[in-house]
Amino acid sequence: MIIAFQGEHGAYSEAATVAHFGETVQPLPCQSFETVFGAVTDGTADRGLIPVENSLAGSIHRNYDLLLRYDLTIVGEVQIRIAHHLIALPGVKLTDVFHVYSHPQALAQCERSLDELLPQAERVPAYDTAGSVKMLREEGNRDGAAIASRRAADYYPMSVLCDDLEDDPENYTRFLILSQEPVVPEGAAKTSIVFSMDNVPGALFKSLAVFALRDIDLTKIESRPLRGTHSSPSGKPWQYFFYIDFAGSVRETACRNALNHLQEITSFFRVLGSYPRGV
Repeated sequence: MIIAFQGEHGAYSEAATVAHFGETVQPLPCQSFETVFGAVTDGTADRGLIPVENSLAGSIHRNYDLLLRYDLTIVGEVQIRIAHHLIALPGVKLTDVFHVYSHPQALAQCERSLDELLPQAERVPAYDTAGSVKMLREEGNRDGAAIASRRAADYYPMSVLCDDLEDDPENYTRFLILSQEPVVPEGAAKTSIVFSMDNVPGALFKSLAVFALRDIDLTKIESRPLRGTHSSPSGKPWQYFFYIDFAGSVRETACRNALNHLQEITSFFRVLGSYPRGV
């Protein structure tokens, strides 16, 4: 099975891919999140894997927008702990490092550790954590180091100068798995939806009440500016799409009734997927 992900080999998204599908999976690196969606849409990949939120940095808004733009369905989720490592060419020592490269989010998550460990080093933003390791290897850069996963260090191969560099160990990222076809979840399930409403008093309260009245647990709510797509209303300033995750499947009577009720009071509604609940 071919699974598309954003980043280079060794990226955290690839680690999540292997954690969910196993070592026999074929990870397909993609330059951008759009490329991941496109690879699943045109059949180049069987599935796509995208990050949607980090426990420290919050939601990845770009992917919420792409979920609405593309006609794909969510068929699973996986979350992994993000452990950052300081990686350099073999033989490089901490005292040799004057530049630290990584994705801006990874640099921010290691800020205090870098201040203590390498106060003299310049922090240099890059497009990808694993891509930073790849760049150091290809350029033979011996005065720089990268922040990335141990998987990246093993893949290229490089040396780990420091383990667990993140300032907060409670660092987890949640990923969604995308497919052209939906699944029928067995056991504990989660459903993701998106909707918009007319901007009138009490509209959001009424939309959330359809779940509260049926004791359905909402696990996530996210708002994004209402913008036009081929399948959704025209964009309007200061109006929003609401993305909601809730515990349950569209096959369950209470959930189905809640969604039918919601459709009656919304101007746009779409189920993004019902899928097995990750752990």
